[in-house]
Amino acid sequence: MSSSLPYVLQHAEIERLLAQVDVLAAMRQMFQALASGQAVQPAQQLVEFPGGGDFINYLGVLATERVYGVKTSPYLPRPQGALVTAWTLLMSMDSGQPLLLCDAHRLTTARTAATTALAVDELAPASAKRLAIIGSGAVARAHLQHVRGLRDWQSIQLYSPSLASLGAAERDAWHAADPRLAFSASLEQAVADAEVILLCTSSAQPVLDPLSLGRAVLVTSISTNAPRAHEVPPASLAGMDVYCDYRATTPGSAGEMLFAAEQGWSRDAIRGDLPELVSGRAAKPDYQRPVFFRSIGLGLEDMALAHALYQLHQANQ
Repeated sequence: MSSSLPYVLQHAEIERLLAQVDVLAAMRQMFQALASGQAVQPAQQLVEFPGGGDFINYLGVLATERVYGVKTSPYLPRPQGALVTAWTLLMSMDSGQPLLLCDAHRLTTARTAATTALAVDELAPASAKRLAIIGSGAVARAHLQHVRGLRDWQSIQLYSPSLASLGAAERDAWHAADPRLAFSASLEQAVADAEVILLCTSSAQPVLDPLSLGRAVLVTSISTNAPRAHEVPPASLAGMDVYCDYRATTPGSAGEMLFAAEQGWSRDAIRGDLPELVSGRAAKPDYQRPVFFRSIGLGLEDMALAHALYQLHQANQ
């Protein structure tokens, strides 16, 4: 293979290498680099297809690692359901040559969950003991993997609209992942006394109104890449302490923030982002009202994980 061609990583090898990566530590290190000016995060690039569908490019530069790259992810509407794929290309800042091309589906799941976990570690009360996870897909499972050790959880409740369709093997897998987990019969039951609620759905419409709970909780949201998708009502942002993954880009992409801005909410109301939190420049919430963390997914997250996999691959050669 020519040295000018990237190494191509497929799903099976990605799974093997990813098991050797401390994904949460990689995300923390990346956000610290962003805070110190050693990384660059441009805004997402959304391009619509004529006739429906779109693709989003997630860009990023890691100057300390001497790499840059792009993840490109199409949203392809189909009668049987939309198809979403993603591939990440990692480039050298020194040679200008491609280093790695990898199927980004598993990386996206891991970095999304680890970013939420980093937010939970920074924002959740140290005394938090009751966790709720809304969603039962791969992203929800990854969230459990990354947050289960962050607090002394005494209760972990799981609810999903598709919970009834889970087979015995899937339910056993959830319990094997953490024996503290219990399945809830409804959303209301799952969040009844939760102190931290992780929204891990693919819904493009509100799933939960944090203000309806009547108490101060931490709610995290990832949503989906459907246009203007959001998991909480836009009008509720004004009644919460809002944090995000990166204030320079998130308000321009997150659906609830776009809608809320049209209703008079200002992005200046965001209390902090992850670079500010990990560097100690943002105030932690005092829980006088609900706390909301919104992640849209950053190109830098993909670059950081792709680079970690590339380093492992090189070390194994």
